[in-house]
Amino acid sequence: MITDSTVHVRYLVDDVQAAIDFYTSHLGFTSNTTFLPAFADVRRGNLRLLLSGPASSAGRPMPDGREPSPGGWNRIHLLVGDIDAEVARLRAAGVTFRSDVVSGPGGRQIVLDDPAGNPVELFQPAGS
Repeated sequence: MITDSTVHVRYLVDDVQAAIDFYTSHLGFTSNTTFLPAFADVRRGNLRLLLSGPASSAGRPMPDGREPSPGGWNRIHLLVGDIDAEVARLRAAGVTFRSDVVSGPGGRQIVLDDPAGNPVELFQPAGS
């Protein structure tokens, strides 16, 4: 087994370049490797987000004919210090949100979409 402190998450995307631009421009990721139009990965801290386009190996149909596609509800969870400021900044940039900010016992959260429709959760822990 390989031990690594990096968390690796794969998102299927429609347009790899649009995904790179979104994550680096809006959410503080840095570009790591790019093999357009099929694949790229971006990093933020210990998170490596793999962006797999339709031409990538991850986008190939399954043996039963199902085709991988972006979207769904599983999501990366990014901690923020001031959720209201982050939401205002992202709304001004035209980012699409699935919800308004909701509060729970652990803090406040909101879900936004990347350009392919993959969800990203911003979370401000209670007391921060």
